[in-house]
Amino acid sequence: MEEQKNNPLHGITLEQILVQLVDFYGWEELGYKININSFNNNPTIKSSLTFLRKTPWAREKVERLYVRTFKK
Repeated sequence: MEEQKNNPLHGITLEQILVQLVDFYGWEELGYKININSFNNNPTIKSSLTFLRKTPWAREKVERLYVRTFKK
């Protein structure tokens, strides 16, 4: 547990991150900030989670945006 104390995402699921970002920005703005199809074409939480779990670079962008937005 010691290695996680400085991790701002510790204890937060990818779904929680995505839901908070969508609530804060909306799909349109989120798709503008992170240009991926699952945010721009018929976006849903489920389809976006499926994509993000399979695509490390996209997940990293979402996590960075979350930290910049909510962990100041």
